[in-house]
Amino acid sequence: GRNDYPIRAMWNSILAGIVFQHESIEKLRRELARNGQLRHLCGFQGQVPSSWAYTRFFKKLLHHADLIQAMFDSLVQELRKLLPDFGKHLAIDSKAIPSYARHKTRNRTPDGRRDTEATYGVKTYRGVKEDGTPWEKVVRWFGYKLHLIVDAVYELPVHFSLTPAHVADITEAHRMIDHLEESRPEMLEHAETLAADKAYDDTKLIRRLWDDHQIKPVIDIRNSWKDGEPTRSFTKWENVVYTYKGEVYCVCPVTGKERTMTNGGFEKGRNTLKKRCPAKQYGISCQGMSQCSVAQGIRIPLAEDRRIFTPIDRSSYAWEKAYRRRTAAERVNSRLDCTFGLEKHTIRGEQKMRVRCGLALCVMLAMAVG
Repeated sequence: GRNDYPIRAMWNSILAGIVFQHESIEKLRRELARNGQLRHLCGFQGQVPSSWAYTRFFKKLLHHADLIQAMFDSLVQELRKLLPDFGKHLAIDSKAIPSYARHKTRNRTPDGRRDTEATYGVKTYRGVKEDGTPWEKVVRWFGYKLHLIVDAVYELPVHFSLTPAHVADITEAHRMIDHLEESRPEMLEHAETLAADKAYDDTKLIRRLWDDHQIKPVIDIRNSWKDGEPTRSFTKWENVVYTYKGEVYCVCPVTGKERTMTNGGFEKGRNTLKKRCPAKQYGISCQGMSQCSVAQGIRIPLAEDRRIFTPIDRSSYAWEKAYRRRTAAERVNSRLDCTFGLEKHTIRGEQKMRVRCGLALCVMLAMAVG
């Protein structure tokens, strides 16, 4: 039969549409009609493919979504060869992808216009202003959620997953770790840290990362103390208290003054954090030093509270430096929106969206490989 639009040419044009930031097929077709060099580069010898030709091509492409995933994995492996430290520091985050189709109705029969697989998602952001008043921002959308694990240094994706918008970040994080354990365990063996925001503040995830894979979790923490107390006491030391953020204070037995204990590092063999006497470290005069039971320092087991006490001390500069790498995931999300066309799209259906996100991420990796 006729072969007016070869598969290779159609595939090249799809990739060209992503590279040259054409959000829709119609924009791509107009550019192909205008730009003869692009048509030749893609491999078209005659006229520009019709809209229906692209529709048929995409329908067939959906049956080969596993090949796109294989392409993504292959590009990640290629980057690991080119960049030996690729995947050493990871960050995880999710981004909302709104669907601009009609919202849910009672009629669940797919008709190509409505998005019957999208769901409603909500993200709540909370904080405190400079004057001490709390603020809250609630974002709602109808569509999907793209979950990404990225290299926090090179700002490139390592693994991705697409779900309906209602799926919780932490739930999908465990599934992504499961997938990496099965398909690419070497990525987990190579990783040293994983940074994430409060949405991933979960004891099970923290335990899993460190206990199973020796990955140091650098995850922001929520204040889950309901009693309103600013500090809590240790059972082992009477004059040592800590906050939910992992700050540890010793209390002078004579004056009752609190001082921040200095960080002494992490002892991997003992799974403990070392804290030292501030009076000895800084040369501060402390009236109760001779009576203090922690003047020689203390070792805090991680088991005291796995959320609060992590291999990288939350109150250390090292933790702040590692946590700043988390913004790499946000920059990858921004590039997907602004450069790869996910901010303005006309895609309907979870499988189509998964393929489109996979193609965009493959192009991102391919441009990095060169």
